This record gives sequence, structure tokens and C-alpha cells, in this order.
Amino acid sequence: MAKIVGMEVLDVRFPTSRELDGSDAMNPDPDYSAAYVVLHTDGGPDGYGLAFTIGRGNDVQAAAIRALEPHVVGREVPTDAAALGDLSRALVGDSQLRWLGPEKGVAHMAIGAVVNAAWDLAARIAGLPVWRFAAEMSPEDLVSLVDFRYLSDALTEQEALDILRAAEPGRAERIARIERDGYRAYSTSPGWLGYSDAKLVRLAEQAVADGFEMIKLKVGGNLEDDVRRMKLARETVGPDIRVAVDANQRWDVSTAITWMTALAPYDPYWIEEPTSPDDVLGHAAIAKAVAPIRVATGEHVQNRVVFKQLLQAGAISVLQLDAARVGGFNENLAILLLAAKFGVPVCPHAGGVGLCELVRHLSMFDFVAVSGADVDRSIEWVDHLHEHFTDPAVVTDGRYLAPSSPGFSARMHDATLRRFTFPDSPEWTEIASE
Repeated sequence: MAKIVGMEVLDVRFPTSRELDGSDAMNPDPDYSAAYVVLHTDGGPDGYGLAFTIGRGNDVQAAAIRALEPHVVGREVPTDAAALGDLSRALVGDSQLRWLGPEKGVAHMAIGAVVNAAWDLAARIAGLPVWRFAAEMSPEDLVSLVDFRYLSDALTEQEALDILRAAEPGRAERIARIERDGYRAYSTSPGWLGYSDAKLVRLAEQAVADGFEMIKLKVGGNLEDDVRRMKLARETVGPDIRVAVDANQRWDVSTAITWMTALAPYDPYWIEEPTSPDDVLGHAAIAKAVAPIRVATGEHVQNRVVFKQLLQAGAISVLQLDAARVGGFNENLAILLLAAKFGVPVCPHAGGVGLCELVRHLSMFDFVAVSGADVDRSIEWVDHLHEHFTDPAVVTDGRYLAPSSPGFSARMHDATLRRFTFPDSPEWTEIASE
């Protein structure tokens, strides 16, 4: 059997703060970055994964990934659900590293990067994109990937199996539909907080012309500015295009309610991350107060347990999982199953570095093999940095095209790695000399 013979980890950063791409009320000057991992094998393809950060601390994230090397190097190359489940359990089960979480934060994101790299590797060997590779697994194999510890009061193994079996009859038809029609996207590109009003209007007009049915604005810096920008956006796109807003955890509960009351006349579709991602009861209070405006969160929700509580409390009506925040594909499968059990639509967080590339696989897999639904579901689209990937996400007429190349789409071009690896690459030595 082929084995994993090495694990390479790189600190890759892009100076996006120069143009304020990605700017919001909580994160005014992000440098989109990736702690990038390559699993080297003895003779077969390599596997690629990443954890997304926004600059400083990416070296810390890379170090956390390197700490997992003893669990990975020397292991047989995973090719099926059994091996991918074993790897995930070995990584999560390291009691000394788990102490740093448990199952949250930098240590858990490191596990996600390695697990996703293993899925990339297994799918490359199978010759399939990850969404197809997973969608062709049996319900029993998929259930075997999930850690039900801490979930059984909300989702049992039998309930998960029933959900997957119920979706099984229509899989082939939905695969054909995804390959033909793609998956609905929404655009965040017009709404970065650092953009001028003129740029917001221009990009909102372009988003509608490009076929998007929803755009998103960042809010939370100044209420008067947000009311003006929301009014501009609504006037620009008209009444039939959804406009979501995103506070990036800026507020406490009472402030969120006050702010959204002021924005309500302009029909915001959802308020995203209105408060701390750990505050389940706070989200529930906001949801009750601002209804019918939906509450959405998930990009900083640290594990399946917090998602379980958000769903149990009725605190969210849109679930925004993230491909690189939790413990990789396996834990995101648990989260998709929870969302299906509670009937809450999944609209993943994307943007960043590689997140659009990764999450399209999760949404397409969910549609084919888990929920079987696409109503009120879409994937965030941010038109940044896709050119650095060998299998970049592509959106046409407001829809993500289905990836067809084998793997999880996380591999970056070698030229990108040479140019942007921190701190000694040409891009960063030039910046240091300015």
C-alpha cells in the first residue's frame, strides 16, 4: 500500500489590505492568508488542504498543522470512508493537543486542514471531485465518518442514516442537475466596508447584471453610514434582489436589535454574525426581536456542538458552515446532517483564500446526498484570488459551475507559492523594503 511520506506546510499570505478587499467593521485591514498543507505520497498524487486566516497569526496556524505530523506521516494513503474516518478520529483524539481546544480554535482548524487534504488525496486517487466522491458513498459509509458524541440528544446515528437513505433515490438526477445548472451564488463583492458609495453602487449594478439574485453589505461601523449605504443599495438593485447584511460580530445583543430596526425599512434579507459566535442565547434573542429578518451565522462557529445548540434554540434561520473552521469534511458532514434534521438552509461562508473553491463541494454534496434541497440556498461569492488555484471556482450567470477535476480544489499554483510565501518571497521582501 502507498503511504504518506511527508507533510509540507507553508505560510502563504496575500497583501489584500492594500485595496481594503475583505474589509469589515471588525477586520478593517485583512491580508488574506492560508496555512497551506501538502501531503506527499510515495508514488501517487499528493493531497492539498489549507486553513484560512487574515494575516498575522498565520504562522501560528501553520505551526499547529505541523504538530499533527506524527499522526499523518507513515500512514497508509486513505482511499475510502473507513480510512478517512480513522484519520479524523486519530487527529481529534490526541488528548494533549485536544487540551488546547477542545475541538475548537487553532488546533481544531489545523485538523480541518489535514483532514481536507486527505479527502483531496483520496478523491484524486478515485479520479473524482470531492463532491462526487462523497456523493457516491453509501449512507452507511457516510454515517461512519461522523462523530456523534455530544450530538445524540439532537441527532442520532439512526436519524442520520434515515436522512441519507431518504436522499438516495434522487442522487443521479441531482448530480446531472448540478453538472448542468451549477449552484446558486450570491455576491459580497459590492459591500466591503472600506469601499466608497460610488464603488458600492457600481459593483451592485454589476452584480445584478451578472445574474446574482442577492448581494451582501458589511455593516457595523457607523449607523448613519450603514443606513445611507443600505438605502443606496436598495435603490440600486430594486425590490426584487435580496440584500443581506453582515456585522462580523461587532455588536452586543441590544445594539444588534437597535441597528437592525434602523435598517429594517430597506428589507434586509438576513443579519449575519450580529454578535459573538459563541453566544447561542444572544442569537436567539436577536432572532426573536428582528423577525422576519433572518439571523445567519457560522463562519466562526467552532464545532458541531455549537451548531447543534444554535439549531436547538431556534437562534438561526440560515446556517453558514465554513470549510476551514471546523475539523474538515467529516465534521462538516455532521453539521449538514444537523441542518437537514432541523430543516434549516445552508448558505456557506466563502471568500477568503480558497474558501469558494472548497465550499462549493460541500453545498453540491449536500444537495445530492443529504438535504436534496436548494430552495433559499446559495454560496457566497467573492471575486478575489481565484487565479492562484489550479482548479479555481467559476461563477457564470450567478451560479457556481460544478468542479469536475479530481480532488478538493485546494491546490495552489507553484508560481503563487514562490511569490507569496511569507516572509521571504519576492512579494513580502518588497513590502518589507517599502
